[in-house]
This record gives sequence, structure tokens and C-alpha cells, in this order.
Amino acid sequence: MSGIVEVQNVYKAYKRESIEIPVLENITLSIPEGEFLALMGPSGSGKTTLLNLIAGIDRPTRGSIKVAGDEVSLLSESKLAEWRSRHIGLIFQFYNLLPVLTAFENVELPLLLAPLSKKQRKEHVETALNIVGLSDRQAHYPRQLSGGQQQRVAIARAIVADPTILLADEPTGDLDRKSASDVLTLMDQLNKDFKKTIIMVTHDPHAAESAHVIRNLDKGELQ
Repeated sequence: MSGIVEVQNVYKAYKRESIEIPVLENITLSIPEGEFLALMGPSGSGKTTLLNLIAGIDRPTRGSIKVAGDEVSLLSESKLAEWRSRHIGLIFQFYNLLPVLTAFENVELPLLLAPLSKKQRKEHVETALNIVGLSDRQAHYPRQLSGGQQQRVAIARAIVADPTILLADEPTGDLDRKSASDVLTLMDQLNKDFKKTIIMVTHDPHAAESAHVIRNLDKGELQ
């Protein structure tokens, strides 16, 4: 049975003037639906590049990437944006919340282009904030929240449109141990209770232990 994510013989290089710098070499990876995968590796090993390829943020130099049955690398930019809004939820190390918006408004952002009424958007946002345990912080601005709370708002934003896959890039990298533990517990809940497929990039072995499967990238090759 094919996975929800199928990466086949992917090679990725960047051009610097006339020099081609390889980042990923011959990556093949199959991720079943409902999996929680941790991608580990030293800085510069290509972890974030692979995550960006799966998200359709970047394109492979060669090879095939299928997500939820769609060949991502063949989609046009306009189709890609629409596809990403349906299938991909992104969680970053530094939250990427807009400081001038409340927690509610930050979570609502991905829904503004969706064909939903204001009432439907409100229901979606309240559900997402309830899942991450921040129903009582809807009107707070990022500066009024701790780092752990900001990351939970960012996770609510990532899940509010009910995406097929959650892609997390060092989600605990900027948090203290207690906040990091809370975020990992939440991601485990999203995987177990809500059947979310999660791919998490991390260099922290403790964070990786939350995943079902750990794969290592080193010098652009999957171990």
C-alpha cells in the first residue's frame, strides 16, 4: 500500500553561479497515513529542505514527490497554493505569529481565503484553540503569551483548516523544557486522537522520542 507521502529518488541541488551544490541525494521515503515521523540530523544535513519539498514550498531538481496522491512538483504555483491550503499545516520554530493580531485572528488567517462564512470561521478557530488548550487566551496578543503558548497558537493555526499532514520544523527549538514537553504532548494527541500524519524535523533526541519512527539525514542522504 502506498503512503500518504511518497518521495522517490529525489535529488536537490542549488546553483551558486556556475557551481551546483547538492543538498539531498537520492532520497526515497514512504510515509503511511497516521504516521508520526521524526527527521533527525546535524545542521545543514537537508532536513528543512526535505520538509519544504514535501510542502511544495520548494521543488526537487530531480525525482518525484507525491502527497495525498498529487504529484506536488508538477503543480503550477496557483494550484500549489490552493493544494497547500487543503493539505499542509506548517509549524515553525519561531511561531511566525503576527504581533498586531490576537490569538484568535492569527489562527483565523488561513481561513480567510476559504469559502466559509464568518460564523463557520469562528467555529473552526474556537475548535482549534480548544484543542490546544487556549480557549481562554483568544483575545490575547502574542506579546501577552509565553513562548509555549505562542507555539500552541501556531499549532492551532496549522490545524484550523484540518490539513492532511502537519509539517513541523524544530517546533520545540525555542522553548524551555516544560513548554517543549507540553508541545510534544499536544503533537502526540493530534497524532493519536485526531489521526494526523506528522513529519517533524528536530535535532533534539528527546523530542524525536515522541515520534513512532526516527530517520536520520546526514550529508543529504537518508540513513
